[in-house]
Amino acid sequence: AHLAGQLPDYMVPAAFVPLAELPLTVNGKLDRKALPAPADDAYARAAYEAPQGAVETALAEIWAELLGLERVGRHDHFFELGGHSLLAVRLLSRLSQIAGVELSLAMLF
Repeated sequence: AHLAGQLPDYMVPAAFVPLAELPLTVNGKLDRKALPAPADDAYARAAYEAPQGAVETALAEIWAELLGLERVGRHDHFFELGGHSLLAVRLLSRLSQIAGVELSLAMLF
């Protein structure tokens, strides 16, 4: 909440993972491949509220599958949970197949 009040949205981290030390390569640079993936509870979220209705439920199931999460609530934000433009395209394709809902990428963004 503090960072969100001080920084633009795109600069606020979606997840916080405490580390004793940063993994480094032999050259002393940050080894990004060795960083652990954030656990489900590492993401800053509001209290969970279950999806309502068939479309929200289908959308939450697709998000959970694409993002590798256990559950997605109705107030969660796709990009804050780790989504990106390539996953967004897959999301729209799956939404069209499963729920018959057609959205443009611009509408999602």
